Amino acid sequence: MKETKLGDFEEVILLLVGILNQEAYAFKIAEEFESQTQRQVSIGAVHSTLNRLSEKGFLKSEMGAATAERGGRRKRIYTITATGEKVLRESREFKMSLWDQFPAFAGNLKFNV
Repeated sequence: MKETKLGDFEEVILLLVGILNQEAYAFKIAEEFESQTQRQVSIGAVHSTLNRLSEKGFLKSEMGAATAERGGRRKRIYTITATGEKVLRESREFKMSLWDQFPAFAGNLKFNV
C-alpha cells in the first residue's frame, strides 16, 4: 500500500509545485523554497522529495521543451495529481481543525506574544 501522508517538507514542496504551475521544475522549486522560507535547501533534497511525491502518486511529470538558456537541455516539469490535491486538502483541513481547537486562536481570539 502506498503511503498517503505528507511530511512537512513534502507538503511545502507540493504546494510550491502548485504555486509555480508550468514553471515547477526542480531548480525553480528550490529557488522558490528559499525565497518563501528564507532557508537554504539542496537541489538533491528537492529532487529526492519530488521523486518520493511522484512515487506516492501525488505528482506527475513530463519533459518540457529544450531551451537555449539551458544549453538545449529539457526541464522536467511537475504537476499535482488529483490524489495530490486531495491529500493537500485533507492536510489543510486537519491543521485548520487543530488551530480551531487551540484556545488562543479558537473563535479568532487574539493573544499577545
